[in-house]
Amino acid sequence: MILLSMVILTAFMALLNGYHRSMEEAQRQLDLQLMSMAQVLIETPAEHWPEQQSLYGQLWRQDHLVYTAKLLAKMPVSLMDEVGFATENIAGTRLRIFVLHKQDKRLLLAEPIQKRYLLSESLILSAMTPLVMAMPLLAVFIAWYIYRALRPLTTLSHELKERNARDFSKLVITSEDAEVAPVIERLNSLFGKVEKAYMRERFFAADAAHELKTPISSLKINLHNLAQEVHHPSLQAMQKGVEQLNHIVEQMLTLARTEPDRWHVNFHPVDLEQLSQEVVAQLYQRIDEKQLQISLDAKPQVILGCEFTLKTLFVNLLGNAVKYTPVGGKIKLTIDAQGSGISWIVEDSGPGMDSKQMARIFDRFYRVGGDKHPSGEKGAGLGMAIVQQIAEIYGAQIKLERAQLGGLKVRVTFLKEHLCK
Repeated sequence: MILLSMVILTAFMALLNGYHRSMEEAQRQLDLQLMSMAQVLIETPAEHWPEQQSLYGQLWRQDHLVYTAKLLAKMPVSLMDEVGFATENIAGTRLRIFVLHKQDKRLLLAEPIQKRYLLSESLILSAMTPLVMAMPLLAVFIAWYIYRALRPLTTLSHELKERNARDFSKLVITSEDAEVAPVIERLNSLFGKVEKAYMRERFFAADAAHELKTPISSLKINLHNLAQEVHHPSLQAMQKGVEQLNHIVEQMLTLARTEPDRWHVNFHPVDLEQLSQEVVAQLYQRIDEKQLQISLDAKPQVILGCEFTLKTLFVNLLGNAVKYTPVGGKIKLTIDAQGSGISWIVEDSGPGMDSKQMARIFDRFYRVGGDKHPSGEKGAGLGMAIVQQIAEIYGAQIKLERAQLGGLKVRVTFLKEHLCK
C-alpha cells in the first residue's frame, strides 16, 4: 500500500507538473502563431483577409481606421500604442492581443483566452490520457508482483504464527527463493537445537529429582534410627538438612509434572471453596503451631480444572503465607466472583515485599533475602515458579500487591473461559 501510494503520488505530481509545463509551451506556440498571422495580415488588404472564427483584428493606417471587428469596435485606441503581447478584457471577453506597427500601419490581432485554453487542454489531455489509463494497470501489476514476491514470507509467517510454542518440528513449507530458503533452513536448524536443549532442561530436573528420592529416603531412615541410639545436636541439624533436601526434590518433581500442555484433557468441574477448605485442613497443623488466625470468605464457585494442579497452586500460596506470617498473625482467604472471572485471594500480616522483590519472585530458586530471611524459614525458591507455571495452564492472571493486613496480597484470577456454565 505504501509503494502503490508513492507511485500514484509521484505520477500525479509528474502529471501536474507536465500539465503546467505543457500549458506554458502551448501558450508560447499560440503566441508565435498569433504573431505570424499578424505579420501576414498587415501586408494583406483588409478586404482579402480570410474569415477567422474567434480571431479579431483592427487595422489603422495613419490615423484612419481601415478595418475593425465588431468585438473591437469600442476598444480604447490607446491599446494600439504599445507593440507586443498583452492580455486585456474587451467588451466582456478576455483576449490575448498582439500589436504590430509597420510603416504607417498599426494592427491589433486578438484571440479569446478561453479558446486558447480549450485548445491547449485538449492537446495536453490527449497526450496524457494513455499514461493516466495505464496507471491502474501499473498499480495492479505492482500489487500482483509484490504479493507474488512476498507470498513465501506470508506463508512462513502464518505457519510460525499458528505453531505451538513448544512445537520444534521442522517447517512444512519449502521455497526456492534465494531470500526465503536460507531463512527456512536456519529456522529448521535452530528448532532442532532448541528442542534438544529444551528436552535436556525439561527432563534433567525430573530425572535428577527422581533418582535422588531413593537415597534421600534411605538417609532419612538411617538418621532416624541413629537418633534413637545417639543424642547429639548435629543429628538434629542433619535431619533438618535432609528434610530441606527432600522438600527441594519434591518441588522439582512438581515443577516437572506441571508442564502446561498436557493438563487440559483432565479438566473437570472443581469447587474452589471446597478445595480451599481441604488446603486449609492440610496445612492446619502448621497454622496451629504458629497460632495464626485464618478466615475463609467464599461461596461455592466452580471452574474447569484438575484438583492436583489447583491444590498444588493453593498449597504453595497459602503455605508461603503461613511460612512468612509471624506467630499470632492473620491470614485471610477470599474467593471473589467478578465480571472478568473468579479471583482466589490470599493475604497475610507478614513482612510483605517491595516492588523489586515482586518483580523477581517468580524466578526459579529466588528467595527474598536468600537463606537470611527475617522469618528464619527455609525454602527451595521454587514455589512461586510452580505457581506461575500452573497459572499458565489455566491462562490465569497473578497480581501481587500490598495487603490491608500489612503483608502480601496475591490475587489469582481465572478468566471466563475456565468457568463452568
